[in-house]
Amino acid sequence: MRTVTATAAAVTAALAAGAASVAAGRLAGDAALKASPGRPLPTEPRLTVHGTAAGQITLTRDLAALRPGRYGLAGDGSHAVVGPVLGTVEHGVDTVVRRLERVTHGTLAAGDRAWFTPNLYVGNPGAALDLEYADVEVPGELGPLPAWFLPGARPTWIIALHGLGATREHAMNLMAPLRRRNVPVLALAYRGDVGAPPSPDGLHHFGETEWRDVDAAIRYALGRGARQVVLLGWSTGATMALHAAALSGVREAIAGLVLDSPVLSWETTLRALATARRTPGALLPLAVRAAQGRAGLRADHDAGTAGLHRPAVPTLIFHGPDDTVAPWRLSRRLADTHPRLVALHPVKGAPHGAMWNADPEDYEETLRRFMTPLV
Repeated sequence: MRTVTATAAAVTAALAAGAASVAAGRLAGDAALKASPGRPLPTEPRLTVHGTAAGQITLTRDLAALRPGRYGLAGDGSHAVVGPVLGTVEHGVDTVVRRLERVTHGTLAAGDRAWFTPNLYVGNPGAALDLEYADVEVPGELGPLPAWFLPGARPTWIIALHGLGATREHAMNLMAPLRRRNVPVLALAYRGDVGAPPSPDGLHHFGETEWRDVDAAIRYALGRGARQVVLLGWSTGATMALHAAALSGVREAIAGLVLDSPVLSWETTLRALATARRTPGALLPLAVRAAQGRAGLRADHDAGTAGLHRPAVPTLIFHGPDDTVAPWRLSRRLADTHPRLVALHPVKGAPHGAMWNADPEDYEETLRRFMTPLV
């Protein structure tokens, strides 16, 4: 009897441990599958504000606080724009002083917690940039998709697709230079975004279902005068662009792809986000399997996904070795494998989805050269 009881207890304990592990894996996967638009990814550290002065802000010394370039600095109820680290002022051992360009809304006081975001602009293109635009609705398979449309005389439209943890506000970083070139821009809010229909299961699918909203946006553009489109995507928005270029029934209208920090391996990205949540390494395979089962994702090595990484149109990739969410080695491999169609523009010092922020002038000039023969 004792043996039977002990065996039953061991089985019960094993089952309980297994269930706990599965639950932990499921929770770890939520960092990607349930990433909230406009909220930081777990890889983005919170920084403490130590003080502000005229044109200056002092932040906790961290690798993030030392990044080159310009960024939004977001807190709970506040947003500001910070420029480069100031080399002409004295820095503390534990602090960094950067240029404070403006406070968009809210206040920044000593002790506040904030994080860097690629978004320099918030609101809409009219209020933030003083650009002519229209609120439009793109008919999607799940319902109407809100979008901003910026008119232009060129026959080639850019369809802008944000990525994980972002919103269509991200596209505003490039709207002014594109407007100067008279290129129409359609910045899309897709399933799961605020104001757009939710995904039926409430989860992100790393582009595997979201690309259908890109297909709807292409059809919308073609129905309103566009001769062709260029898909411009960040992070999983870039993945959506690759899916659309491979699978859309109107893919012949896609003249080019611009991919910023593309997620080319959802498993690698999910592991990175789960690790940033301090998930033990032993649970990472469970997180991947849980995500695959919950969201119906195909494995990275699935033959059905292979064609997505063989672009058939000119493709420009902005990516860099400091991306901890989507490894740039995969972008480099894609460019090396398809050198006639794919150009990789490396960017040092930039986090995921923020290649423009590290060096806006270089980014915009590279984009201009790529776009010139397409528009």
